Formats: sequence, C-alpha cells, structure tokens
Amino acid sequence: MIFSSIAFLYYFLPVTLVLYFLTPRPLKNTTLLLVSLFFYGWGEPKYVFLMIATVLLGYVFGLLIERYRSKPVSKVFLTLSVLSSLAALGYFKYADFFIANFNAVTGLSIPLLRLALPIGISFYTFQILSYSVDVYRGETEAQKNPINLAAYVALFPQLIAGPIVRYCDVALMLKKREHSFQKINEGCCRFVIGLSKKILIANTLGELCTSFTQSADLSVLYYWLYVVSYMLQIYFDFSGYSDMAIGLGKIFGFEFLENFNYPFISKSITEFWRRWHISLGSWFRDYVYIPLGGNRVKRARMLFNIFAVWFLTGFWHGAQWNFIVWGLYFGILLTLEKFFFLKKLEKHPVIGHIYVLFAAAISFMIFSAENMGDAVSRVGGMFGIGVKSFVSAEFWFNLKNYAIVLLVACIGATPIMKKIKNHADSKWKNTFILDAFEILVPIALLVICTAYLADGSFNPFLYFRF
Repeated sequence: MIFSSIAFLYYFLPVTLVLYFLTPRPLKNTTLLLVSLFFYGWGEPKYVFLMIATVLLGYVFGLLIERYRSKPVSKVFLTLSVLSSLAALGYFKYADFFIANFNAVTGLSIPLLRLALPIGISFYTFQILSYSVDVYRGETEAQKNPINLAAYVALFPQLIAGPIVRYCDVALMLKKREHSFQKINEGCCRFVIGLSKKILIANTLGELCTSFTQSADLSVLYYWLYVVSYMLQIYFDFSGYSDMAIGLGKIFGFEFLENFNYPFISKSITEFWRRWHISLGSWFRDYVYIPLGGNRVKRARMLFNIFAVWFLTGFWHGAQWNFIVWGLYFGILLTLEKFFFLKKLEKHPVIGHIYVLFAAAISFMIFSAENMGDAVSRVGGMFGIGVKSFVSAEFWFNLKNYAIVLLVACIGATPIMKKIKNHADSKWKNTFILDAFEILVPIALLVICTAYLADGSFNPFLYFRF
C-alpha cells in the first residue's frame, strides 16, 4: 500500500485515525503497531515476519548492551546486533549482486537467488542499527517495552521510504506525546502538500521520463530534457513522500525532522548534501564517518573515510555498479571541494549554482540508469556521443506538452512559494481571507489528487526501488 492510493486515503487512513483516537493513551502505541503491520503486510505479508524478527533481535541485543555496557562483552552484543541486521539486508538486497560478480570473475555459473526485495528494509535496518549504537554509546536508554520499540521501527508514516528516524529523536514521544487540533490540522496540510507534489508533479514528470526511455527518436536536447525532468521527478517524489510522512507523524503526535531543504538552490555539492536526503547524510556522518575518525585524522586517512562513506552511500541505494559509481562520483566532488575550491565557490554563488546543477544532472543520469553500460550511454548522450541529432521532433513535442509542469516544478524546487506564504501569513494573519485560503486550498488539492488517482494515472514511488 502506498500513500498516493485510494485504498490508503479513503479506507486505511480514516479507519486508522478512528481506531487510534478511540484507543486509551496507554494502548496507542499498540494500535499504531498493529495498523503499521497491517499496512506493511498489505503488499508483502510474508516479510512482516522478517521485520518482526529483526525488531526482536534488536530489542534483545539492546537490553544486553545496556546491561553490560561497562564490560567488554557489551561490544560483542553490539557487533552481533549489527551483524544480524546487516545479514538480512545483505541477503535480500545484495546476494545476487555478489553472486553475479563472482560468476563474472571466476567464470562459474552459480544460479542467482532472484529474491524479492522487502520494501523499506534499507530504512528500518538503519533505524535498528542506530538504536543499538546509541544504546551502546549511552546516548539513550534501551527500550524495555518491546511494543514501543516495534512501534518505532514499524511506524507506517516513515516505514517504507523514510525519513530515517532515529530512536533517540522520538524516545520521549513513544512514552508521552501531545495531540491537539492544531497539530492535526498542520499535519493534514503538510500531508496534502506532499501528496500534491507526488501526484501532480512527480507523476506527470514520470510520464515524460517514461516516454524518453521508450523513445527511438533521441537527441542531445532530449537527453537534457530527460535528466532535468528526472531530477525534478525524484525530488518531488521523495520530498513529497517525506512531507507526507512528517504530516502523518504530526497527526499522531510525533515530530520528525526535515529531510529536504531546497537542495537545487545550493552553491556547492557540499551544501547540496546538507539539503538533500538529510536523514541519510546525517546517519552516515554520525555512524560511519565520525567513528572512522572523520576530519580528525591525517589526510590519507581522511580521504579513505570520505570514499568509504560515499561507497556505502551509493551501495545503500542499490546493488548495481552504477549506484556505487554514483556514490564515488560525489565522493570525488566533495573531496575536490574540501581541499581546493569550496571557498572560491562561496565567493561566486552564480558560478556555484551552475556548477551544482551541471554536476547534479550528470549524477542523476548515472542514478537513473538500469546498469553501468546504460549509465555510460546516457551520460555520453548528454554530450552528443552516440547520438545522431542535436534536436528531435519528439523533444519539441514533449517540451511543449510538459512545459507548464516543468515550470511549476522549477519554481516549486526553490523557496519562492514558501516566501510568498510567509509574506501572506504576516500580512493577513488571523484574517478571514487567510483562514479560508488555508482551509480551501488543501481541500481543493485533495480533490484534484483524488481525481488523478481515480483516473488510474502513472503512480510509482521511486524510492521503493531502494
């Protein structure tokens, strides 16, 4: 089940809200856990048991780590917790990658497992890992109630595509959280904004991207139109999902951290990654980069730390070489900025903006590919390599058909609309006009989104792939 579906919007969510708010406060986490397991099991019932087993292992190891924290055996329990979590992730997500590459190197023909990837396993595995590490570090207490820990991991708003919510950020909320009509209203509005970004912008741009991948009339400008559309599609798809998750969390009394902050206005790749998928970047910083030594080591070791993090970042996104190359590509750019020209970029923001958009375009072309060969072909096509024409009739056709949504997406990817809203809030605060606007606009957007869904339009979530 996905958020942008009739089943979720008009069946699952209303029933969940009724059950949740009728449930006595001491049992609210139990209700959230049960509906979250149902939500997850809707599409993949057999993998519910995998998630439950992973949570139970995390729960037991968390108690053991805390109990023996002052003794060396605590590190053994931490290691076992980490290995057990990574074992499940590695088996389902990476087994075929290693088998295929082993076959390629040795010439053997070991059959692939062809396992279906459990949705959300990359996200909830990282949440359990951060929980175990934080307990080991003494930054949080081990959760004594298995229902509360399971509710944290399985919480349906952020279960299948993030943001990666750390246990220490919601530990107090699992025990006690506030509910109010104001928070419910804010959560509903945030959810509808995310839903609109997903359905009205990301899905529409996805149709353009699909036309490109099925086209036999490719040209240089068509490649560039595709990559711009794909960049915006994945941004509105993923940031829209994060908006919906944050909004739903607020309805149930949780405050999740922001996951996107207008990354395309960045003046450097360093800044870009402070604004894009913030929860993932901070996770790798705090649980991989800093423990490896971070910046507090010699230059050679620092380079190793940077590239280790970006190798893992790429590999986390998918078990294919183009994802690894995508991660290392950013590692190279960040290294060059760190040691050579970051300060110069900060002095010349216009050049910095152009550089970020150009570098991001290449990265997303690699990211969008099916494999490394496809990535090389697509990046080459951006520069005319292997392409017969500079412009094609299909390029003009799609540019004309999607010009409005591309313009809306470009504006929406900047803080312009946020600034307009803030100005309106300050000018018409507590007025009938603003109150009516804040009520009618979300309702109108929900009606429009529902009409699109009822029409059976193109409606994937890109990050289900990861």
